[in-house]
Amino acid sequence: MTSTVPTAVHEEQQPAAAAGRPLTMSGPDFPFAYDDFLAHPAGLGSVPATEHGTEVAVVGGGLSGIVTAYELMKTGLRPVVYEADQIGGRLRTARFDGCDGELTAELGAMRFPPSSTALQHYIELTGLETAPFPNPLAPATPSTVVDLKGRSHYARTLDDLPPVFHQVMDAWNACLEDGAEFSAMQRALRERDVPRIREIWSRLVAKLDNQTFYGFLCDSESFASFRHREIFGQVGFGTGGWDTDFPNSILEILRVVYTGADDDHRSIVGGSQQLPQRLWESEPDKLVHWPAGTSLASLHEDHGGPRPAVTGLRRTAGNRITVTDAAGEIRTYRAAVFTAQSWMLLSKIDCDDELLPIDHWTAVERTHYMESSKLFVPVDRPFWLDEAVDDKGEPTGRDVMSMTLTDRMTRGTYLLDDGPDRPAVICLSYTWCDDSLKWLPLDAGQRMEVMLKSLGEIYPKADIRSHITGSPVTVSWENEPYFMGAFKANLPGHYRYQRRLFTHFMQDSLPEDKRGLFLAGDDVSWTAGWAEGAVQTALNAVWGVLHHLGGGTDPSNPGPGDVFDDIAPVLLPED
Repeated sequence: MTSTVPTAVHEEQQPAAAAGRPLTMSGPDFPFAYDDFLAHPAGLGSVPATEHGTEVAVVGGGLSGIVTAYELMKTGLRPVVYEADQIGGRLRTARFDGCDGELTAELGAMRFPPSSTALQHYIELTGLETAPFPNPLAPATPSTVVDLKGRSHYARTLDDLPPVFHQVMDAWNACLEDGAEFSAMQRALRERDVPRIREIWSRLVAKLDNQTFYGFLCDSESFASFRHREIFGQVGFGTGGWDTDFPNSILEILRVVYTGADDDHRSIVGGSQQLPQRLWESEPDKLVHWPAGTSLASLHEDHGGPRPAVTGLRRTAGNRITVTDAAGEIRTYRAAVFTAQSWMLLSKIDCDDELLPIDHWTAVERTHYMESSKLFVPVDRPFWLDEAVDDKGEPTGRDVMSMTLTDRMTRGTYLLDDGPDRPAVICLSYTWCDDSLKWLPLDAGQRMEVMLKSLGEIYPKADIRSHITGSPVTVSWENEPYFMGAFKANLPGHYRYQRRLFTHFMQDSLPEDKRGLFLAGDDVSWTAGWAEGAVQTALNAVWGVLHHLGGGTDPSNPGPGDVFDDIAPVLLPED
C-alpha cells in the first residue's frame, strides 16, 4: 500500500494498559477480535455429523481461499478448491532463472505489519520466520535517499532530512488529529473499546464518505501549503509517497493509519507464497471426521492439485451452486465460497444474474482496482553497503546506494539482502496507478534500462549494471489475466458498496434462492491490499458456510456472525 506516520508519534497519548496491547487490523468498520477467535481452544465451529464429508466449492487458491478451505476441512467438510493459475494468488514469490535458488522476488505482498494479527496466527501455525523489511528510514534500512526535483537528500534517520520534511510530517499529524480524531480512535482500537470505536467512526463515515484523500488534505489548515502537499504526495512517511492514493476515499487512508498498517513491516523469510503452500500441505492436529494425516493436498490427490479455473457459475434447483471448470467438468454444491478477484465474475466467468442480489452486482461493478508494477534484479552481493567516494576518491561516509524514494520513473527502490557476502536482490521499482501504467507497454528488459538510467542520475558513481547476475523479473498486476488489478481502493461514495460486499456472509435476510454462495478475499474486506483482509473475510465465509449447513460456533467462542448486530458496519441512508 502506501505510507503513514509512525504510531509512536502519538504513543504518549496512549494509557499504559492500552499501549501494551497490539493494534489489530480488524479496524473501525467491524471491530471483531479475529485473533482471539482463532486462538480459542473451542475452535471456529462445527456442523452436524450428517454433514461430515459434504463438499463445498472454494473458488480461488489465494490466501483467502486456502484459509477458507483449511478451516472448513477441520470441521469435517470437504473443500474442493479451484485455482486458475497457482496456489498463492497475490502472495506470489518468483525466482530468477540460472541464479541462486534462495533468491526471491515478491511480486505481490512483500511486507506485513504487526497489526495483521489473524495473519500472524497462520504464519506461526506454519512455522514461517519473519524479518524486518527495509522500508525508508526504518531501523532495518542502512540509509535512505529522498530524490526530488533533481536534488537528493541522504538520511539514516528522519532527523537527517531537511526541516521541510519535518514540517510535512507535523502537518500530517495535525491533519489527522484535527480532521479524524486520530489519537482518540487509535486509543479505542488498542483498548478494543467497541462503543467508542463505533461512536467515532459513525460520525466520520457520515462526514467523510464523499471526500477524497486530497480534498481532506486541502481542507486542513495544516496543509495550506501546496509545496507541503506535493512533498507529502511524493515522499510521505512509512513506505513512500501518498499521491497515487489522492483520488481515493479518505476513509481508505484512515483505516490504514488508525491500525498502524504501514508501520514496522516484516517480510516472510523465503517468500510469502510459502504461507498458502504450507497450509495446503498442512495436516492439522485437531480434525473432525477426517483421519489423522489429512490435508488439503491429500483431499485433492486424485487430481494432483486443485481443480482448474472456474469458467461458469450458476444457481440450479434446490438452491444449489453449479460450477463448470476449464476441463469441462460440471459439479453441483450446496455451498460455495468465491475468493477470486470480483471482476472475474464480470468477464472471465459465465455467471447468471441470479447468483447475487442486484445491489451486490452493482457493488461488484463499481469496485475500483489500483494498478501496480514491480521489477526485481538479482545481484552478486549487497554492494550498496560499500562506502561511497567523492570526485577526488575520498570516502564520504555514505553508502554507495540507498533505499530510494524519488519523483523519477522508479518512484520506490528497495535493497534486499541476506548478509554481506551473499547474493542479493534489488527491487528497482515499485509503483502504483498512473506510475504503473507508464511501464505497461515495456517488457522486462526495456523497463530495466529505463530504471537503470533513472537511478544512474541519482547515483552516478554506482555501477549497478556490473553487479546484476540474471535477467529481471517483473509484474504488472493490471495485465494479469486472473487479477486485472493489484488491489481494491474505494473511491468517494463507495462505502455503501463496500458494506454490501463485506456483509454478504450474513445471509438470513436474503431470499433462499440467493443464499449459499459466499464472497471472500481482501477486496471484499475493509483493508484491501493487505493479507489480513484476505484472512478475515475467509473466517467470515467459514462462519457463513457452517451456519448455512446447520452448524455454528461454540457458545464460548462466538463468531463474527454471532455478534454481528453489536458491531455491524455503519449503515448509511440510501435516499
